[in-house]
Amino acid sequence: MNRKNIFRSVIAAVLCVSTVFSVAACNKDKKKELSSVTVGITQEPGIFDPHLALAAGDKEILFNIFEGFYKFSSDGTLKPALATDCSVSEDCKEFTFDLREGVKFHNGSEMTVDDVIYSVNRAKENIQTLQVITSVEKTGDRQVKLTLSESDSEFLSQATFAIIPKDIADIGSDPVGTGPFKFKEYLPGQNVTIVKNEDYWNSDLPYLDEVVFKICADMDSGLLELQNGSIDIFPHMTKDKAEMAGDKFNIVTGSSNMIQIFALNNAKAPFDNAKVREAINYAIDKKEIIDLTMDGAGTELTTGMNPVIGAAYDKSLDSTYKKDIEKAKSLLKEAGYENGFDMTITVPSNYLVHVDTAVAIADQLKEIGINAEIEQIDWSSWLSDVYTGRNYETTVICLTPIYAPMDEIARYHSESTDNFINYNNPEVDKIIDSIPTTLDEDERISLYHKLLGLLVEDSCSCYIQDPMEITVVNKDLEGYAIYPMYIQDMSEVRFKS
Repeated sequence: MNRKNIFRSVIAAVLCVSTVFSVAACNKDKKKELSSVTVGITQEPGIFDPHLALAAGDKEILFNIFEGFYKFSSDGTLKPALATDCSVSEDCKEFTFDLREGVKFHNGSEMTVDDVIYSVNRAKENIQTLQVITSVEKTGDRQVKLTLSESDSEFLSQATFAIIPKDIADIGSDPVGTGPFKFKEYLPGQNVTIVKNEDYWNSDLPYLDEVVFKICADMDSGLLELQNGSIDIFPHMTKDKAEMAGDKFNIVTGSSNMIQIFALNNAKAPFDNAKVREAINYAIDKKEIIDLTMDGAGTELTTGMNPVIGAAYDKSLDSTYKKDIEKAKSLLKEAGYENGFDMTITVPSNYLVHVDTAVAIADQLKEIGINAEIEQIDWSSWLSDVYTGRNYETTVICLTPIYAPMDEIARYHSESTDNFINYNNPEVDKIIDSIPTTLDEDERISLYHKLLGLLVEDSCSCYIQDPMEITVVNKDLEGYAIYPMYIQDMSEVRFKS
């Protein structure tokens, strides 16, 4: 049987009743009556509280509802949002933000300094990277100053956390932000609907009246809905599925800045043995996996940072691991597992690319005597049991950091709540702690390179690919952009005139 066919199983689609008209038949009606676009997603939303959301699938929706001092643009640069400017002290401990005037929350109230102070204090209680903030104070009618416990030369990349009203009792059930779209409703198993914010501070945006994020069982069912015209945009597709969408769609591609990891729980035997982890790295053929799962539309990765991040990445690491079965077997023998062992790969069932990758990895590991059983679980169970509970042996997932080197690497600190692989290296902890306080850029880059080298030396996990971001977009639409992070920015999407 053709190997690729092993990884393709068409599951019968359970079609939700669409809340919008078919694109194929009703584009003219949509433009006349309601400018509405439907986006297909395969992840059931878990939480709408912007300070508690961990899943990338939640954040890509919330990006349209909430905003921070700054926000990322599609080219990965920071641009002002609720702040118009920021002055930074020489020691990078004080950040003074000038707040934008005339900003209204979705409930009609004006954004005040008190709301901002409340939001900063709430965010730092819930977001680990913000715990460096020691105080926030009003320094003018439209100005606040954040003071940090230590210098942080990269703090602005964290200043994207949501500003919310101080008088909302439960922001998770009443998601009120300042973004271009307002939350309308969430129907579990069906969709999330957001509508145009008529009071948005940027009066030119958004163009659409409504966006419906339609929940699909998987990519196969999403493809069927694309083909029958009930979905306009479908992100995170595989190349072969995108090519099957039909001639009414354009295929948009770009770097995702995602890091697909074959995560090895360093606290679970035998993966607590560095030689076992190294053996696995030498047993894996990443190019074959990319060809099988993405039809070649991916970039091989070596360590816990994506090369697209720029100078902080060390290109000299790229040639570290090449498939070498004899070396892998020798390392297993040294580790005391000459005859291999049994293991489990726990993978979220709603992500076809991760399931396919797990199957490919299991097939490759047989060559060195490792028998891998694949356990598929639903997304919420994966989040609670694997990511948060760390109760697993191995898993396959994509890490989706913001476009900032520290955000990609901070999870490897032994005390990080995001360190779900249970990696522990005191030297790595020391470097991670020192980077924010290192003001010289060249010195920071040198520290990042040293840090990445240690992750490779420890074979902390196996990094597979940066899957090319492939999105299918209805040809009647324009303005859709792929971000180098997990974001669906619907503010500039519109129907062609």
